Amino acid sequence: MSSTETTVAPTPSARRTRTPSPSAPARRRTDPSSRRTLNVLVLTALTCGAVLTAFPLLWMLSGSVKSQRESITPPPSLIPRDPTVDSYVRLFTELDFGRYLVNTVAVVLIGAVGLLLMAMAGYAFAKFEFRGKKALFFLVLATLMIPVQVTMIPTYLILNSLQLTNTLLGIALPTLVSGFSIFLFRQFMTTIPTETMEAARLDGAGEVRLFAQIVLPLSKPILAVQAVLTFIAGWNSFLWPLVIAGDQRLYTLSVGLSLLNQQIAVDPPLQMAAASVMVVPVLVVFVVFQRYVVQGFALSGLK
Repeated sequence: MSSTETTVAPTPSARRTRTPSPSAPARRRTDPSSRRTLNVLVLTALTCGAVLTAFPLLWMLSGSVKSQRESITPPPSLIPRDPTVDSYVRLFTELDFGRYLVNTVAVVLIGAVGLLLMAMAGYAFAKFEFRGKKALFFLVLATLMIPVQVTMIPTYLILNSLQLTNTLLGIALPTLVSGFSIFLFRQFMTTIPTETMEAARLDGAGEVRLFAQIVLPLSKPILAVQAVLTFIAGWNSFLWPLVIAGDQRLYTLSVGLSLLNQQIAVDPPLQMAAASVMVVPVLVVFVVFQRYVVQGFALSGLK
């Protein structure tokens, strides 16, 4: 008696169904509650860091609107009980901080002219070919290795021979040009498409118009970076104005703040008000140009 074997073909659904191998690693599923807990912990840590970072600034602003008696009466408090702006009024009436502020603004404005000069130099190194270009650019980079303190005495002697000591122009001239700024402009302007500039030349644009209407608008991010750096350098300048300015009427804010700390022994509100006048404008400038600054650092390859 012969037995008949019947073979049943697997259905398509059976072919598609596979039994997972015991050795295959199981895919981990992220628990929403654990992810939410991690986000809360990260946000808490960042908030604590921000509060710790901003606390000295808040304490300075709070102390500047306190009375002298409240500032030295224990226990200290962050929120003033009786806010007053008498310290700011005294800065600009009894002291010469108004003159110091004008001097600092003048130094910053003179230094702003250097932005155009450094942009022109960076544009020349990036888009033009001329004899000695590499050697000259190497000399520009070599200036980055020389500390400012080394060149201070030769710079003073040169300005003294030009009779520019005890002048605002003499204070601002050393900050007019920077090798580092020329380097940044050159690095950024190499990314500007040459085809765009050639098309403008074919349309009859001269080099001055090309630089003013095409190169500078495309260089807004790096211009913002350099504007902030130049502003901070001029606003916080201390050692050079102290060396070259023998007349107290030519002092900048940083030198005036140091002089204030020597003249007034115990007056925390007045000192905090002077420090606020120094710090707050820098913060305002950075906040205004923050988007361009971040974009400029990213495009120039800085970390």
